[in-house]
Amino acid sequence: MKIRPLIASLIFLLAAGSALAGGDASRGESLSEDCAMCHGDNGEGDGDETPAIAGMDKAEHVAALKAYAAGERDDASGMMADYAVDLSEQDMADLAAYYATLE
Repeated sequence: MKIRPLIASLIFLLAAGSALAGGDASRGESLSEDCAMCHGDNGEGDGDETPAIAGMDKAEHVAALKAYAAGERDDASGMMADYAVDLSEQDMADLAAYYATLE
């Protein structure tokens, strides 16, 4: 058994898992175009029906997106469920990482 390929595989799997857990803010920024239609270019929201998501805690953001996708959370327009259901877990982590960088 060759140990080097095994170690390399384990390192790759750990790196992939940490990317998901931490999210890729750069990729999240590219995914945020649809979000900006309602939440604004900087995630500031509109103060009325659309909340600000800039600076939101990553774990809370991912949990909210998952709840929308599962139909466990409602929004006034119903658009969040339609949008969130098409997001992968990696997409959610990336978006959350991006919005966490904004003030």
